[in-house]
Amino acid sequence: MGKRATTESKNILFPGYKSYSINDIIAAGGTTALANRLSKKPENISENLKKLPKDAFLTRKEATDALEQLKE
Repeated sequence: MGKRATTESKNILFPGYKSYSINDIIAAGGTTALANRLSKKPENISENLKKLPKDAFLTRKEATDALEQLKE
């Protein structure tokens, strides 16, 4: 797979977290395979999402607007 392209998050809510490109995820074999490679447990995602602050998620309007922009 070679050197992994990661980006340190500039988001104050998630300091120190790394993000992975779509190419990294595909090269790893998908989201579950990437999680396994990083020693993360995909089955814990629901519990981990509950721990995030409410403002970490898009509102329905924000999500709709983002999808509309992607279509353009």
